Amino acid sequence: MVEDRRLSVLRAIVEDYVATHEPVGSRSLVERHALGVSPATIRNDMAALEDEGLIAQPHTSAGRVPTDQGYRVFVDRLSQVKPLSGAERRAIGSFLDGAVDLDDVMQRSVRLLSQITRQVAMIQYPSLTRSTVRHIELVGLTPSRLLLVLIADTGRVEQRVVDTAVAIPDDLLGRLRARLLERVTGLRLIDVPGTVSDLADGFAGNDRVVAESVVATLLETVVERHEERVMLAGTANLATFGEDFHGAVRPVLEALEEQIVLLRLLGESRSSDVLTVRIGHENQVEGMSATSVVTVGYSLGDEVVAQLGVVGPTRMDYPGTMGSVRAVARYVGRILTEQ
Repeated sequence: MVEDRRLSVLRAIVEDYVATHEPVGSRSLVERHALGVSPATIRNDMAALEDEGLIAQPHTSAGRVPTDQGYRVFVDRLSQVKPLSGAERRAIGSFLDGAVDLDDVMQRSVRLLSQITRQVAMIQYPSLTRSTVRHIELVGLTPSRLLLVLIADTGRVEQRVVDTAVAIPDDLLGRLRARLLERVTGLRLIDVPGTVSDLADGFAGNDRVVAESVVATLLETVVERHEERVMLAGTANLATFGEDFHGAVRPVLEALEEQIVLLRLLGESRSSDVLTVRIGHENQVEGMSATSVVTVGYSLGDEVVAQLGVVGPTRMDYPGTMGSVRAVARYVGRILTEQ
């Protein structure tokens, strides 16, 4: 019972500090929360929480503020995230359903998430290596040059120019396209190399030279790490939290300029249901120790293909932010699956 009561006091301190950005005292806890105990008991509980490193006193005679460890206990003990209202869900669905292609889905999603949470939002493009082949097109450009277009089930479109060094017969592109589609349509991209490695054997002379060039370009396309692309929105939101970063928001902004940093922050999720929350010093990236990062995977069908999330100060509305991140991820997954 004592532990449960202290957790209630910690929860109240976190909620009040997030809402007011003012150190929280025992008197305000009594006035704002029905904790069912005397002010003296609350003061004793606050002293115990401070001894455990869950809250701290910024200066003498001040109230208490949560520490990184305190936020961690608060998040770990959350019984549920804050659900979106019906109006919010309808607005998200209407906004994202208007997307015309994958780039538009990514742009709309990251802008929407930054607006909802008032944090920095980031979204990773779907991993091409986890996708399957929807279509391949070969388009002649010049007598010895063609364009290879690979379309994945996630909506990713990859284009490569192929220089063949020999003339391309008019009927070859159609035959070569048909052979490729017969072998790779619906195939996971990671399985494509083993399926097309001998495709050129079915051609002779200059036709074989062209086929070898196309296969080589296709193999280069499917083995590259195209998932290392992250879109960002809402960096200006950090300006409203200057005090949370002790006036040093620049290191955070500099860190967010690096794609490799964004990929590390997003991490890798194997589930679209499990949210990852890293708080303060749990972020090992230089310059990010005053931030919290909330991420989750989004799925195409039953498989997680990439991640999205938000970055903000540790003084974050965790239940609301976690609910928004999860909701947007589910909408993104639904839209990609229906494309």
